Amino acid sequence: MSETMEVQPKKPVTLREVAGHAGVSAATVSLVLNDKGDISEATRARVLQAVEALNYTPRSNRPRQEATNTIRFLKIARHGQTVNRDHNHFISDYIDGMSFEALRRDYALQVVSYEQESLQQMLSDLEGTEPRGIVVLGTELSREDIETIIEYAPLPTVLIDTYHPFLKANFVDMDNDQLVHDALSHLIARGFRRIGYVGSYSEVMNFRLRQRAFQTAAAALGLQGEDAQELSVMSTLEGAYKETLTQLRGRPVADAYFCANDIIAFGFVRALRELGHRVPEDVSVVGFDNLPTSSVFDPPLTSVDVPKARIGAMAIRLLDDLIAADDRDQSPVKVLMTGELVVRDSVAKAQDRKR
Repeated sequence: MSETMEVQPKKPVTLREVAGHAGVSAATVSLVLNDKGDISEATRARVLQAVEALNYTPRSNRPRQEATNTIRFLKIARHGQTVNRDHNHFISDYIDGMSFEALRRDYALQVVSYEQESLQQMLSDLEGTEPRGIVVLGTELSREDIETIIEYAPLPTVLIDTYHPFLKANFVDMDNDQLVHDALSHLIARGFRRIGYVGSYSEVMNFRLRQRAFQTAAAALGLQGEDAQELSVMSTLEGAYKETLTQLRGRPVADAYFCANDIIAFGFVRALRELGHRVPEDVSVVGFDNLPTSSVFDPPLTSVDVPKARIGAMAIRLLDDLIAADDRDQSPVKVLMTGELVVRDSVAKAQDRKR
């Protein structure tokens, strides 16, 4: 189900209507109109007949005066385990940064939300409207999803809150390597050596990047492999709590843990307490995201703060450059932003631990 914060004028004919008339997908229509893809002559002819019958005008051929100075932000929830109410504040900070920078550059920012809809539907919704470019929330997008967007998005595109080192696309994300290294360095400075990682198997690229960053940083900082206990849990609060109980019950517990995000950390701490471990007296915990709840959690959670508004603003700057260049074949730009560790009471000094 999609939800938009701004009502858009409805055009007489959209790409999706052409697709319905021709009995093909919107992606197929796009391929035909752009003379791409391995499309049979029969299908191509059927699409062109539908275009003529409906008097459809491709976006690139419309009069310039129809264009508006709008940028669209696509807030996409594919499975909803991270793009949900728990992270609304996190995403709102992205939007605040985008809004501020868009206003400075004479754009209006439009936010459109999608929940569990097909990418073809999302991309076809761009037809019949006039945004100049799009910023896509990539948190829950798979590699295949991003490849589809790269191939078929009809507008300059920037992805945020995800990063793929080998995909040729424009990304703005947090620097997971630096931030995880900083968190582990803090735990080591506090005297901890037996440090575990609590990650998630949810389809979120940043979780995989943080797991890899944890392993790389642990090796670089001299931690022994056998001490780096790793758990993988669902990324919802209730799921993290229940699966931590299952995975830790009857097993040795490390002295400190780095969690892939704050929601996982909240569920993890709840499970630790149920298993008889005190935080931070017995086990220290660090989260990632620095959600507002972190400062009022019991105990207040040490967490990695991500410069969310700056990431949103940087996405608009990059998108503005792409729009101004009017050339989708430019070399992709990948921006990683660092942040800082906010130290609170969930981490003790190793020498002060009381077992």
